[in-house]
Amino acid sequence: MPYSHLRDQSLNDRLFRYVANYTYDWESWHDPVGKLVWVNHAVERITGFTTQQCLQMSDYPLPIAAPEDRRAIAEMLAAAIAGESQNDREFQIVTRQGERRWMAASWQPIYDDHGDHLGFRTSVRDITERQQLREQLKLYSEHLEQLVQERTTRIAQLEKHRAQMEKMAALGELAAGVAHEVNNPLAGIRNAFTLIRESLPEDHEHQELLGLVDAEIERVASIIHQMYQLYRRSPQQTVLVRLPKVIDNVATLLEPIAARHGVRLDLEKARKPIEVLLSEGELKQVLFNVIRNAIQASKPGTSVRVRLHSTRSWVGIVVRDWGSGISAIDRPHIFEPFYSTKGQLKEGMGLGLSVTRNLVQAMGGGIELASIPGKGTVFAIRIPRDLNG
Repeated sequence: MPYSHLRDQSLNDRLFRYVANYTYDWESWHDPVGKLVWVNHAVERITGFTTQQCLQMSDYPLPIAAPEDRRAIAEMLAAAIAGESQNDREFQIVTRQGERRWMAASWQPIYDDHGDHLGFRTSVRDITERQQLREQLKLYSEHLEQLVQERTTRIAQLEKHRAQMEKMAALGELAAGVAHEVNNPLAGIRNAFTLIRESLPEDHEHQELLGLVDAEIERVASIIHQMYQLYRRSPQQTVLVRLPKVIDNVATLLEPIAARHGVRLDLEKARKPIEVLLSEGELKQVLFNVIRNAIQASKPGTSVRVRLHSTRSWVGIVVRDWGSGISAIDRPHIFEPFYSTKGQLKEGMGLGLSVTRNLVQAMGGGIELASIPGKGTVFAIRIPRDLNG
């Protein structure tokens, strides 16, 4: 057909259809009440539905739209019937083959040369690839955000660790100074006590207590030695320790403190011997620190309960008080050196639990706490039965 002939006004309709049918996007024309008048062949390539099938749909294009988007499409058609226009409205379709694809629709009203409303035209573009790229970008963005959060958390952990190391360095310096100052008078106390003990007969009624005092002086001397290298702990000699006996000895030492606070010590009497192979001095120090803290935190008239449980490989020691508890603010810092909830150094310098945790971890064990403000605190210590195993 000659091109000059195509330009004839009588062929305008055919020319329109040629151009529209070879348009890549899905194009359609609706009359003023929204009924489909014409749709191009791209609809079949995109949706799988033929032009004839579309023209036979009483509520086109709702059957093609995804169920969750049909309401939005109905609102779009109502806006178009009202003479409104819009660009790039996104929605999903379900193709005749059951595949979901993303579309972007634009529409605008159509008027003839006299201004009469002829309906509206819609143009729908397949944006599935664009949506997939958008989803991938979203995933990449979320992954990047996660990496940033992990990096930020890691930096915060490193900062916390640095602050902890600074406290440890200060504690080590203080410990070395204290050890140096205490060592000489301790030697004098030990010598004087040895003379006193040797002056008493072996059958004296207090010989057992004197033996306990002697053992504690030895333990203090051992602690002083350890303070020189508090964070460079050297291996301690392990012995077979009867745990209930150690607890009884520690309780005997703490009885004066418990009496002063009006607190009763409730010790579990083991049904069978519980023995562990570890450093007796370190174990005593751990128990002394934890039970003393429980006594100091308790209210007069209450008790501190010490319970034991064991397996073939592990021993658990649970110390419970019914005191004021530990607040949620203090709980994360309770094992930090120099951190104390007792105030004004009245009861300590905030070193006991820090040293306790270090000793327990050096034994290959762990220590945890659970606390409810106003109702008390539970410290749970878990240590291996054989430090060398």
